[in-house]
Amino acid sequence: MFFKKAVLAVTFFLWMAPATVFAQLHVISSGGFRGAYLAVLPTFEATTHITVTTAAGASQGDGPSTIAAQLRRGTPADVVILSKEGLEDLIREGRIAAGTGIDLAQSPLAVAVRTGTARPDISTVAGFRDALLRARSVTHQGSTTGIYMETVMFPRLGIAEDVGRKLSSVGVPAVARGDVEIALQPLSELIHAPGAVVVGNVPAELQFTSVFSAAIVAGSEHVEAARQLIAYLASRFVDAALEDNGLERVPKH
Repeated sequence: MFFKKAVLAVTFFLWMAPATVFAQLHVISSGGFRGAYLAVLPTFEATTHITVTTAAGASQGDGPSTIAAQLRRGTPADVVILSKEGLEDLIREGRIAAGTGIDLAQSPLAVAVRTGTARPDISTVAGFRDALLRARSVTHQGSTTGIYMETVMFPRLGIAEDVGRKLSSVGVPAVARGDVEIALQPLSELIHAPGAVVVGNVPAELQFTSVFSAAIVAGSEHVEAARQLIAYLASRFVDAALEDNGLERVPKH
């Protein structure tokens, strides 16, 4: 395994070498792509000599921690990684360098419960609906998927009011602590969550597949280095990390 990783690192270095630059990049990433990103970042830094500082932010929403809110108040950023919907919001605000957005990977909406507790049957729409109604508490991340669930999925199931009374946006860590019974988030946010276990994906009829995209922030002083990072994240060298973190490439049409 070590030899394989070493070969990939050397191959990537040779692949990127003609455009290698030295820079300090600032990245803001949402949670959905973060696991895979952090897994491959050390190799990128070691092979390109580009150092990267990473901050966290939500893809969408009204809170002060969203990526959009951070950019508005001047948080340093060269690259953003977030849901495609969130990127489209930033493009409309003029905060993204034209033509730099690229889809990196996607992940389905999934269900997780605390490790060691009973796993509900969510294999059908009826079973999934019943599981949400029976649960004492439900959580999601109040970002892109949260917006979808509250405005589309729960109303479609006819349970918006019932689930709304016990819904929070504290996320899967609360499930691991036993504070919340069910988490509904992209698989990539649940697959390695300590103290939680993935029950399965939301039924296909209700599924929302999150697409995570990257782009260069308008006004970045390190455009070439930013391009290298995005090209690396979109390359075959990170496919294993994607799979390990509940992600897959976006199909090309």
